[in-house]
Amino acid sequence: MSKLKLLVSHREFPREVIDKLSEKFDVQIINKLMIESTKQDLLDNIPGKFGLLFSYSTVVDEDVVAAAGPSLRVVSTTSMGYESVDTSALKKRGIVLGNSTLVTADRVAELTIGLLIATARNLMTTNQQMKSGNYPISSRIGQGLANSVVGIIGCGNIGISVAGMLRGFKLSELLYTSRKPKPAVECLGGKYVLVDDLVRLSDFIILTSVLVPETKFIINKDRLALMKSNAVIINVGRGQLIDQDALIDALRNKYIRGAGLDVMTPEPLPLDNPLMEMENVVLLPHIAGRNTVEASVEKAQLAADNILAVANNQPVPCQVEL
Repeated sequence: MSKLKLLVSHREFPREVIDKLSEKFDVQIINKLMIESTKQDLLDNIPGKFGLLFSYSTVVDEDVVAAAGPSLRVVSTTSMGYESVDTSALKKRGIVLGNSTLVTADRVAELTIGLLIATARNLMTTNQQMKSGNYPISSRIGQGLANSVVGIIGCGNIGISVAGMLRGFKLSELLYTSRKPKPAVECLGGKYVLVDDLVRLSDFIILTSVLVPETKFIINKDRLALMKSNAVIINVGRGQLIDQDALIDALRNKYIRGAGLDVMTPEPLPLDNPLMEMENVVLLPHIAGRNTVEASVEKAQLAADNILAVANNQPVPCQVEL
């Protein structure tokens, strides 16, 4: 009996993951680096495939899904987000979408807390001053988390993990917004509120949401205007959750205190972007879910397990609701 056919979108997946998949599937790997793999590569190679294993920026749209034909039953990404996927094209054909949120949540939450503290306490500027030989007496005194109000926008697995890690910081209040109330956050003392109330009341605003049409620019000029002057924004979700031009204006004019961004628009950010020069901004190169030794293997393994589960008619460990 011939094996089901699986397409892998680039050659950078861990060898042990590919070996495991090869036991079940006839695996075809596009022999390019992740950043080199294109939509045309998918169109040329996906016809007749049962599944597709891919990463963050791979475009899986109507054209790709149609090119695969009726054999395509599952696509799975090593990323948490799936904004490059046409979910309606999958839904109407009954194709399963898997991601890696379950193994990524704690890693992203850890970095989120680190980025929050680094931004709130002005650690990066102080570090630069010290390394340049200047005793670090910064004009920007930091602010602490104790007795503050923290708001989390988007309480999926990552938001819940962040909420859990914040328990030890003696917050005055923990607010959150999501598609619906989350008992897991309520048990941690979280209060479900509307987005406008969250941005108005919070000292620290953390974005962990996925990017979908409803969340694009969820932080815009109007909501920035509602924020406290001491507000700090942390974004580990996706760059387009924030209207970046409006954010730059708010930071430049000190309408808010600062921002810590692991994601931005575009990526990588051009060197002449105003955010690069701002003392009240901490920037990271989209590493929240991947800059640990374990992360790349764990994410790839879960994405592969999603595909194996569909092939074996078993529950999918990390399935996206379409």
